[in-house]
Amino acid sequence: MKDIVIKLQKLNKEISVMESCTGGYIANAITNIEGASFVFKFGAVTYSNDYKIKMGVSEEVISLYSVYSMECANSMSKSIACYADSSYGIGVTGKLNREDVNNNTGDNNRVYISIYDRENDLFINKELVVTKESRLECKDEVLKEVIILLNKHIKASN
Repeated sequence: MKDIVIKLQKLNKEISVMESCTGGYIANAITNIEGASFVFKFGAVTYSNDYKIKMGVSEEVISLYSVYSMECANSMSKSIACYADSSYGIGVTGKLNREDVNNNTGDNNRVYISIYDRENDLFINKELVVTKESRLECKDEVLKEVIILLNKHIKASN
């Protein structure tokens, strides 16, 4: 994450996140890096459907595709980038080793990662099946994938 923060700083770009299953883990990883205050604009943990909607995710997206979908992750990443006026938005939703009684669709251990590049109106997507036993280890798997995706995109676009 340190490399990403440094790259974003050099490029004068900002990042924001809307996380569900990772519960702020990505925002925490970013803010653990010295200099993050120059690039990190906003982080939201939206566990509930209501708060996804309040933060800009369309009720129609949730109704049509469920909260466990790439469409929802894309809506999360774009909504947070626009809300925070940041260059990049990250949206993460999925299930980590548990059933969701409020949303009974979607596969267990499947996570949807979306990075929205606002300048280019472009989504970078990854569907990931987490393999670890503990929630913390699953969150770390997701974080590692986010770092890989961000590094590749930032390098390719600049």
